Amino acid sequence: PSYITHDQRLLRLRGGDRESTFAMLKPDVASDTHTVDEIKQRIAEAGLSIERERVCRLSRRRCGKFYAEHRTRPFYPALLGFMSSGPVVMLELSGESAIGAWRSLIGPTSTETARKEAPRSLRAMYGSDNTRNAAHGSDSPASAAREIRLMFQKPAWRRLEVYAGLAAAFLLTKRE
Repeated sequence: PSYITHDQRLLRLRGGDRESTFAMLKPDVASDTHTVDEIKQRIAEAGLSIERERVCRLSRRRCGKFYAEHRTRPFYPALLGFMSSGPVVMLELSGESAIGAWRSLIGPTSTETARKEAPRSLRAMYGSDNTRNAAHGSDSPASAAREIRLMFQKPAWRRLEVYAGLAAAFLLTKRE
């Protein structure tokens, strides 16, 4: 399929069924370093590796891009407000069946359902409602690829800085 990256193809050729997924710890847990450390421990115990990590505060605009598919839903304004209210921890996870493993670890979206059906899940343990539910997880390989690309892309000013540096290096080597 077109959503499988070159690296994923190589891993599969080598006999592994590793995949990547996007995970995000939401503002209700991201500012508590003890909780974040506990969650990272659970990630490792689930056999997942943290490939990339970024802690930041999302703008409403970025949240809007990320949650674009929910734009017409009644909870959308509250979701944007909450997700831009404090820091988040963004993670690219990899491992065997990473999407399913992470989604199993976080549990059902509803914290009430999570407490009944998956009491050891992250949402059952740390969430308080359907919006403040501790974590996000990609629901498919295509979503994971889109979310990783969106959330780990370099800001435009940083890309320009890199291009300017490359151009300067090229010009300096051309003079010699």
